[in-house]
Amino acid sequence: MIRKTNLLTAAALCGLAAAPVSAAMTASATTDLNLRAGPGPQYAVQSVIPAEGAVDVAGCLEAGEWCEVTYDGTSGWAYSAYLTTPVENEPVVIYQNTDRVKVETVTYDNTTEEAVGAASVGAWGAAVGSLIVGGPAAAAAGAVIGAAVGAESVPEETVTYVTANPVEPVYLNGEVVVGAGIPDTVTLYEVPDAQYQYVNVNEQYVVVNPENRRIVRVIR
Repeated sequence: MIRKTNLLTAAALCGLAAAPVSAAMTASATTDLNLRAGPGPQYAVQSVIPAEGAVDVAGCLEAGEWCEVTYDGTSGWAYSAYLTTPVENEPVVIYQNTDRVKVETVTYDNTTEEAVGAASVGAWGAAVGSLIVGGPAAAAAGAVIGAAVGAESVPEETVTYVTANPVEPVYLNGEVVVGAGIPDTVTLYEVPDAQYQYVNVNEQYVVVNPENRRIVRVIR
C-alpha cells in the first residue's frame, strides 16, 4: 500500500554522511496531536500523540502536510505542521521543510473504506476551508502567530454544554489542535453565560476563544 522513495541521491548520500537528520528520523509533537488511520482529517483517530511525545517518522507525502509515523507501537499519520525534528541542534517544523530535514517521500493508496472516518466522501469534498496553523508550530515555521497561544482552563460547565448541544459539522483541511484558528467564514455557536464559543470541526468538538477564533480545547 505504501511505496517509499529516498529523496537523497547517491552522490548526496556520500557528501552528507554526517547530516544531522537521517532517513530514519524521529520527531516530537508540539501539542496533543491526533494519530490517524490515513493522511487526512477524514480518517479515523487511532490514538493521540501527547505534547512533546516522540514519534518515528517513516516519511511524508510529497506535499509534505501528512507524515507516516509510529507512536508507542502504533503506526498512523500525523499532520506535519505540529511535528518538529532537530536540525543542527535546533527544532525544525517538518511542514514546508521536508527538503531541509531530508525526510523520505511516501505514497498512500486507500484501497479500503474501513480507514475512512465517520464523514462521508461527499462531505469531505465540500470542505469549506482550512484550519489556520497556530501555537508553537506557527512560531517555529514563521507561519501565522507567536507561541503565546496555548491551552486555556475551560470550565467543565462549558464542556458539558457543548457535548449536550450538538451542531452540524463543518469540514476543514488541516488538523484540530489547541491553538489552531477557525476561518472567519465558519459560524461559531454561543455557550450561555460563558466567554467561549464552540463548533464541530471534522466531527470533533472544539471550544473557541471568540476574540481571536483560536481553539482553546479539543473535546475528545
